[in-house]
Amino acid sequence: MVSLEQTANGLVLSVKAQPGARRNGVTGVHDGALKVAVCQAPEKGKATAAIIVVLAESLGVKKNQIELLSGQTSTHKKFLIRGIQLDELTKRISDLLTGLDAV
Repeated sequence: MVSLEQTANGLVLSVKAQPGARRNGVTGVHDGALKVAVCQAPEKGKATAAIIVVLAESLGVKKNQIELLSGQTSTHKKFLIRGIQLDELTKRISDLLTGLDAV
């Protein structure tokens, strides 16, 4: 399962980035992190920006609710997600991953 950490500012989500992929999307779980593939190359923050878009669309939140906390130049990133409760985000991630298994 994906690890989520509750903080005073929101929820911290670990992400394993896969830049330079054929298509954008959530592809599964890797070592407790949500694995997100994006077409963008890992240069000048383009892949990170693309990951934020994929996360927003996949999790049903706005882009401005997601902020990179760490991992700007790494494939292991941590994002702060504001304005959603832990149980709701857990359910959305679970539904998302269940949908991947069905495909």
